[in-house]
Amino acid sequence: MGAPVTGRALVVEPSQPNRVHRSSDLLRVLVGLLALAVVFFLASIARETTSGLESDIVRGAQNSLPRLILNLSGGVFAVAVLVVPVAYGVERLLRRDGLRVADGVIAAALTYAASLGLDWWVTGPGPDALEAALTRPLAGGGLTDPVHGYLAPIVAYITAVGLVRRPKWQALVWTLLALNAATVLVGGYTTPLALLTSVLLGRTIAYATMYAVGVPNRRPPADAVVAALRRFGLVAASAVRTDDGPEDSRRYAVRLTDDQLLDVTVLDRDQQTSGAVYRFYRRARLRVTTARRTFLSLRRALEQESLMAYAAADAGVRTPRLVATTEVGSDAALLAYAHIPGRSLEALDDDEFTDALLVEIWRQVALLQAHRLTHRRLGTSSFLIDHDGNPWLVDLRAGEIASGDLSLRIDTAQMLTALALRVGDERAVRTATQGLGVDAVAACLPLLQKVALNRSTRAALRKNQNLLSGIRERILELRPRAEAEPIRLERIRPRTLVTVVASAFAGYFLLSQLTHANLGDIFERANWGWAAIGFVASTLSYVAAALMLLGFVPERLSVWRTTIVQLAGSFVKLVMPAAVSGVALNARYLQKSGVPAALAAASIGVSQLGGLVFHIGLLVFFGYIAGTEQTPSFAPSGAVIAGLLVIALVALLIMAVGPLRRFVVKRLAALFSGIVPRLLDVLQTPTKLAAGLGGTVMLTVSFILCLDACVRSFGGSASFAAIAVVFLAGNAIGSAAPVPGGIGAIEAALIAGLTTTGKLPIETATAAVLLFRFLTFWLPVLPGWMAFTYLQRKQAI
Repeated sequence: MGAPVTGRALVVEPSQPNRVHRSSDLLRVLVGLLALAVVFFLASIARETTSGLESDIVRGAQNSLPRLILNLSGGVFAVAVLVVPVAYGVERLLRRDGLRVADGVIAAALTYAASLGLDWWVTGPGPDALEAALTRPLAGGGLTDPVHGYLAPIVAYITAVGLVRRPKWQALVWTLLALNAATVLVGGYTTPLALLTSVLLGRTIAYATMYAVGVPNRRPPADAVVAALRRFGLVAASAVRTDDGPEDSRRYAVRLTDDQLLDVTVLDRDQQTSGAVYRFYRRARLRVTTARRTFLSLRRALEQESLMAYAAADAGVRTPRLVATTEVGSDAALLAYAHIPGRSLEALDDDEFTDALLVEIWRQVALLQAHRLTHRRLGTSSFLIDHDGNPWLVDLRAGEIASGDLSLRIDTAQMLTALALRVGDERAVRTATQGLGVDAVAACLPLLQKVALNRSTRAALRKNQNLLSGIRERILELRPRAEAEPIRLERIRPRTLVTVVASAFAGYFLLSQLTHANLGDIFERANWGWAAIGFVASTLSYVAAALMLLGFVPERLSVWRTTIVQLAGSFVKLVMPAAVSGVALNARYLQKSGVPAALAAASIGVSQLGGLVFHIGLLVFFGYIAGTEQTPSFAPSGAVIAGLLVIALVALLIMAVGPLRRFVVKRLAALFSGIVPRLLDVLQTPTKLAAGLGGTVMLTVSFILCLDACVRSFGGSASFAAIAVVFLAGNAIGSAAPVPGGIGAIEAALIAGLTTTGKLPIETATAAVLLFRFLTFWLPVLPGWMAFTYLQRKQAI
């Protein structure tokens, strides 16, 4: 850190890096990848449309223009497209800007390598529809390239060297690129989607390169900040860089020649997209906006903070006076505030959080809300405490005027939670009612949920899981009849998004398998006697599931009603993942039957643990048998040995890594703390234990018998052990998949298992699996819905 003298101002700031990594470049990379995915998807489903457009363009151009002219113009433009970027690179080298040229060369090289890889994938293992959309046959044989070997690198080069600041060069190069693209298109040497792919690939890799290596730092230094202040008649004696503000905005402590102190915030253009991905995620996830808009220009950010500063001051809020605002060159802007000596609220010791201070903070919030102003970042870091103990509101950059009731209530919930983290829920609520009013505090009750709070507050709540519940209880003590039902803020939950994506992938894999199967003839030759046996085995699975639950619950339960509950689970699986649907329904049933919640959870844990142990044991047993069926000696197969070795290595890894070992031990201790006592209760009743173990084995065997009968109904022949391995493995995959009933995941796993382990043709395996899923999943849906409705009417669930 140096302290050079610049005129009359003493400038003190760390040396700035020569290059910066702009979040906007990363955002452009993500957008580019998304655009490429959309292009590939459209190419796969709209081939006829693109081929018709391509044929019209080529036929019309070739009928109106002689072939010689097309070839000559294509050659001229191809040469010009190569010469002009090289000329620009020479011009940059002469101006000693060789680093940008190097960036362009690196981006072009990476793009060329990526285009070769993409060409290989499209014309090789890639989908046939994509190859047909990105290529066309040549007159002399062969296909055109899916990605232009020179167009994509040139696009990457001109993007990385920064032609945006040279509009004349940019217009010339893009015009030549467009003309060259047009000539190769009408000449029949490419397709429209290939051109679009080349441009998108070049720009995406260029921005990825720029983000990885950085771009030249154009942020104005402190000297430029001092010069900008001088235009307002504010002559600086010194400027010292301090800690950065929100979203990496630079801050300076400036002392003027008249000893006036200023706090200067500098907004850099390359930081305006900082956090944009997170803000976009919040806006997409929530029904209401709880953060400032995703993209904000430098001018717009300057105007928004200035407007909030003036509006807050006019409302009587104690906030630093805005002295000056101006742009600093073309890449930054500054806001100068009168300096308020003091400390941040979060820096105070616990004993300095007096009730009088807390009440005064809430009064400042009340002034904001009375004038419909929201801060959006309220917390202990948004208040400054001066030497007289008065709170000053700071960091107004994300604020908003003319706010709605919901935004005001979110502000209250955010500040209430932030203060409760420091002083406790009782003091936070009590002082809030004194400074803000009971009605205003009670109105935020439905917004006291983690999703409504900012990121730092949510992180702090992880250490105090019960704080929000405590705040709600304190408010309800003051207003027992206050509306407490949480407002639905989320537009889409992460779990729902994962379910949709997983379902889409599972459906895609299943459909890809179905397209290779000729099922018509298979179903015509089906033996429906075996299908009836499969139906009986499927029906027995509900009885087995009921016995499994009855056996691990010491309390007396109705056998008939417990079986009906298992049938109702077939309806619940339609809307919930298989791993949680049965657990949730059984837990509800046990609680309604008089079993305490803790004991109900423990009983289900015992049954789940028993099912897991038997599932793994049967998988190893049948896998061992299946591996020895083709050999004269009873030796385990290589797959079984490999699986056991993997399990052993994982166990050794857990034992060797201390943090991982402690995590596993802690989880197991929490699991067995409730399960072991419940298991001991079951062991005291041999009939209960026999019913539980027998139901567990019967449940698995009934599904294996059903799958075996479905295979035989279509003329398939596979050993019972092989089919057992396929079912046990496929069921495990389906239980782990976050999709309702394991739809798609189970089908894909079972078909793949029967074709590989069972050695069945793809048509037979597909038909057998579809029949199996019809008997065990789809057919019971209607009876399951009727059972679910019956149990609800009887208040049994």
